[in-house]
Amino acid sequence: MRRLTLLRHAKSSWDDAGLDDYDRPLNPRGRRDAPEMGRRLNAADQVPDMLISSPAMRAVSTARMAAREMGFPEQRIIEDRSLYHASARELFSVLTSLETLAAHLMVVGHNPGLTDFASSLSPVRIDNLPTASLFCVDLDIEDWNELAPGSGRFAYYDFPKNTRGAVLTASDL
Repeated sequence: MRRLTLLRHAKSSWDDAGLDDYDRPLNPRGRRDAPEMGRRLNAADQVPDMLISSPAMRAVSTARMAAREMGFPEQRIIEDRSLYHASARELFSVLTSLETLAAHLMVVGHNPGLTDFASSLSPVRIDNLPTASLFCVDLDIEDWNELAPGSGRFAYYDFPKNTRGAVLTASDL
């Protein structure tokens, strides 16, 4: 059994029009939401064994802020350039090539690929993963190279503006 949690990067700033997309930082809302999602994961005892992030500034900043709140060591965050604006197909390729025993893997990345990837994992479809949202599936696989479309069982979905006090399950969507 494996668990996969997807975290879309938090809200980024567009204040500096001359800044390359890759280098855009988080805006104030993003700096508030990223740690909040980490706190929620920690409170739910959902700290991953392994965390992989796009190295784009907004994504890796989200990963670091969430990691701090989860108690996940920031120095263990793996930055993978191939996650920068990766398509669903590219995300499958990255994850199926992992050589890890991690039971719970978290990936921090970008839309639209992350939403497409999330929707391909289980029967639950998401139209759009908002910034700083979480999407989690459980997988009946022994090894990450067995990850395939439809191989997941939806576990939960959460996002910063969710004020219910609990994550959303399949019956809520």
